[in-house]
Amino acid sequence: MELPFFHGKITRKACEELLCKKKKNGSYLIRESESVEGALCLCVFFEDFIYTYRIFREHQGHFRIQTSEGVPERTFRTLKDLIYAFEKPNQGLIINLRYPVKKPKDLRRSQRCKSGMDSIYDEVDDSGDYVHVLP
Repeated sequence: MELPFFHGKITRKACEELLCKKKKNGSYLIRESESVEGALCLCVFFEDFIYTYRIFREHQGHFRIQTSEGVPERTFRTLKDLIYAFEKPNQGLIINLRYPVKKPKDLRRSQRCKSGMDSIYDEVDDSGDYVHVLP
């Protein structure tokens, strides 16, 4: 099982092209950061701009997101929990998350072997939630 809006190792430019193609405020995807090793980026389209929020994995396996300045950092047990929280308005993002930009199914399969990050999203606990598995 995997998160369809997680695109793995795509470039910032490729991410921007995908989000701009949709041209819908609130479109989003998650990708691996190109500049910060181990970090993820939540990329959100709003009014012809792409806003990027860094997501860090804590040592307990939880996910911490940096949002707008002045908004307290929040930690989530799973990426699914994080997305669910930010689907609601006024949570610290430029706009609430509305439209996941999914990775094409054929790319999901082929990229799994290329990115070591993918395996952290594949584990599911008894409740059906995604959980992080420490190496």
